[in-house]
Amino acid sequence: MRKTSNQIYFGDNLPLLKEMKAGAVHLIYIDPPFNTGKTQTMTQVRTVRSESGDRVGFKGRRYETVEVGTQKFGDLFDDYLGFLEPRLVEARRVLAETGSIYVHLDYREVHYCKVLMDSIFGRDCFLNEIIWAYDYGGRPRDRWPAKHDNILVYTRNLGMHVFDREAVERIPYMAPGLVSAGKAARGKLPTDTWWHTIVPTSGSERTGYPTQKPVGILKRVVAASSRPGDTVLDFFAGSGTTGEVCFELGRRFILIDESEQALAVMAKRFADRSDIDWIGCDPAALG
Repeated sequence: MRKTSNQIYFGDNLPLLKEMKAGAVHLIYIDPPFNTGKTQTMTQVRTVRSESGDRVGFKGRRYETVEVGTQKFGDLFDDYLGFLEPRLVEARRVLAETGSIYVHLDYREVHYCKVLMDSIFGRDCFLNEIIWAYDYGGRPRDRWPAKHDNILVYTRNLGMHVFDREAVERIPYMAPGLVSAGKAARGKLPTDTWWHTIVPTSGSERTGYPTQKPVGILKRVVAASSRPGDTVLDFFAGSGTTGEVCFELGRRFILIDESEQALAVMAKRFADRSDIDWIGCDPAALG
């Protein structure tokens, strides 16, 4: 791999990881497929003025919903751990001695992956299980609605790892009257339970990629577990949110994805950036 500021690779992440130098990155965040057995779909829509439209807006004006496009990808692996294991082994190898890895999962696979990561990174290098709680989507009638994701955090060497609590944006106290005025004004460090909305359907942050994660979640990860100038790796890059955050926080990044849809989204997202090397594809030809 070439030594340039920021790199986006189009291809299978396993052989690309094997080419990377040991200890080359300071932080890894990945959001691998959740193995739901379903086809993940994201449909983009827009509204236009129409007297016969299906929506009513400001001052009773009617609007019609127009489908712009749909993106889909399969999310099923017969041997999910067999798929992840060699990639996590390589992830540990390329992680710096002071580095950490965040693996974003859900309830279907997190318990299996925890055991797998214990065997690869060592139980003594387990740092946290973060619960990202949100509130959207359907509500089944026969069980408690599942409204959280799990993020497993491991270090390369516990005690040597970077954790900059002062760099993390603080959140309001739930009961500010129970703490001093100074503490209430400053806010508190988030715990291992993160209440954060999903990417809003109509928000400017939305790219249309089916599994896009919020910038706010990645900002906490990158701010806490890396330093300015460090290199952050995301080898299931998807919509490129990790790269977006790295630009904002002054980190370098390496993004990898084998989905042409993902690369097309990133090409559009980073269209005004000249400080990226695209390897294995031409961003101008995507889309």
